[in-house]
Amino acid sequence: MSAIQAKFWAKSLVLSSVVAGAMMMSGCGKKEAETVTLNIGFQKYGLLPIIKERGTLETALKDQGVNVKWVEFPAGPQLLEGLNVGSVSLGEAGEAPPIFAQAANSNLVYIANQPEAPKAEALIVQKDSAIQSIQDLKGKRVVLNKGSNVHYLLLKLLEANNLKLDDIQVVYLPPSDARAAFEKGAVDAWVIWDPFFAAAEQQIGARIIATGENLVSNHQFYLADRKFAEQHPDVLKAVVNELNTTTQWVSQHQDEAAKLLEKPTGLSNDILKTSISRMGFGVQPISNDVVKQQQYVADAFYNQKLIPNKINIQSAILAK
Repeated sequence: MSAIQAKFWAKSLVLSSVVAGAMMMSGCGKKEAETVTLNIGFQKYGLLPIIKERGTLETALKDQGVNVKWVEFPAGPQLLEGLNVGSVSLGEAGEAPPIFAQAANSNLVYIANQPEAPKAEALIVQKDSAIQSIQDLKGKRVVLNKGSNVHYLLLKLLEANNLKLDDIQVVYLPPSDARAAFEKGAVDAWVIWDPFFAAAEQQIGARIIATGENLVSNHQFYLADRKFAEQHPDVLKAVVNELNTTTQWVSQHQDEAAKLLEKPTGLSNDILKTSISRMGFGVQPISNDVVKQQQYVADAFYNQKLIPNKINIQSAILAK
């Protein structure tokens, strides 16, 4: 091979390498642009585990090239901590956990909510308790999960009956420990939400003193990582549509929905059907009215020194 030929082949080899490298980079860029992973945080009970069991969200997001992965959490606060550190991009929680998360400077944003479900939480007593009204709670021991939705319910129940927290003895325990204390008679009343509420009714005959009806909203919220929400609005829009479609299915197929939740919750079909019947059906983007209601909860928690600083719910809503 002559010197000229060798020089020609060397240039050709370099050019081929450059072209091949550019094509590989282009291919990688295309793949990265087309593939999005949506890590969803969920709990054993609620709308998300039903969607997970049915597999409908994967189908709805397939055309957008979105991979769905599910990450289970024991409760809302842990789920939102996962959202804050980036292990999940979207999750579901009640009214209280996002308020505490926002007070801790979380990067969450509110995406959507289910309608009010005030009958899905209540203050209950043992079936043979002498307590017949909220007024009878004076000096009594009331157990609840601190900083939860039912904490707000208790505040509103006392306020409506001209009582204060100082008028009762508050005991703070998570649901499983609260149930044990309640059954043993170590506490006089329990403020709790579904499905624990329905389980206490059916398994031990607990009696309702008051639900949240006409007092609280008890919304269920869907929240997302702010960066993910800003970068993938179409993905979240598809998620909200699927959530809404699923609640409509649940409302018309409550027996089937209960069966889907039997295994993850370990609860009976009857308990789950009761809980599902008290859900709020329908999922819609956050409205100004819902923001105001959530702000009332946040202000109440601040006034009770349950959060260290006053927060603005609107700042956790994406600009339209």
